[in-house]
Amino acid sequence: MNEAVITRLRGDLDNLRAQGLFKPERVLQGPQGGVVEAGGREVINLCANNYLGLANHPAVRAAAQRSLDVYGYGMASVRFISDALNHASIIDGIRLCKAQRLRYANSDMAELEARLKEAAGARTRLIATDGVFSMDGYIAKLADICDLAERYDALVMVDDSHATGFMGASGRGTPEHCGVAKRIDILTGTLGKALGGGSGGYVAARREVIEWLRQRSRPYLFSNSIPPVVAAASLAVLDLLEDSPGLRTQLMQNARFFRAGMMAAGFTLKPGEHPIIPVMLGDAALAGRMAERLLEEGVYVIGFSYPVVPQGQARIRTQMSAALNQGQLEQALAAFTRVGRELRVIG
Repeated sequence: MNEAVITRLRGDLDNLRAQGLFKPERVLQGPQGGVVEAGGREVINLCANNYLGLANHPAVRAAAQRSLDVYGYGMASVRFISDALNHASIIDGIRLCKAQRLRYANSDMAELEARLKEAAGARTRLIATDGVFSMDGYIAKLADICDLAERYDALVMVDDSHATGFMGASGRGTPEHCGVAKRIDILTGTLGKALGGGSGGYVAARREVIEWLRQRSRPYLFSNSIPPVVAAASLAVLDLLEDSPGLRTQLMQNARFFRAGMMAAGFTLKPGEHPIIPVMLGDAALAGRMAERLLEEGVYVIGFSYPVVPQGQARIRTQMSAALNQGQLEQALAAFTRVGRELRVIG
């Protein structure tokens, strides 16, 4: 971490405290209600949006518990993808903070270096990248990015949403996978994918960075906190992953098996080692039709085309899971082969 940035943030935080503008966070030790436990004692609560008193209503709690039994915990998917290799959240975050934005082509380190030189006059330079680019399954060149960041005194932020929990020797994501875990300044991720598929996300960084975000981040300040059940479930997932490396092993075995089967059948795949395995088709209408036919054959996939991916690079993006067994993968391979031949994607 650039120590000059930390020193500046520490000073800014001290100034907020001196002016009486620092906003400390109070923590509730129990359910939301008319009376809550805070600071180790019960107090009358006049500071919540719980207008109808339903946040801890027995009928609401019972409905939530029933829904877990019927629908499970998380959906592990967004409604649709907005992507130009980088996640939409990175793009929106840069717009929100109103920083100068300089872009470089995916994995083009020469262009990244040129952009760093162009931003030489900036107070702080930050390289923001996905750890895994979700449309292609490509892994960012984090070692090269960190080398450039150190050369040009820049910070590195990695959105690791498609790697947290399963990439790396212990599942700590692409920084661990690429051997740069201690060189990443800001690490962001989601609770909505591998970590149970719930909702919400996180930022991990030096204390001063987190404290400043707590004081100034609009999405954090003006959004509800995640529900206690999501926090509790996410902590349980982390414990499970620490104690059960077999899930990561199964996921990677499934990815290798499916990739090998699809290549043997004659499909064109994006190369890689990530459990995202894009099946390249080129034509948007063909991608949509193939996805429909596969659903009829018992396989749920989505076709992606422009503007989500570049013109002429329509695809079906398959994603592996440790929840799949070999028999199910064989059924999926057979369905892909039947439909692929029917639509003349393969011979």
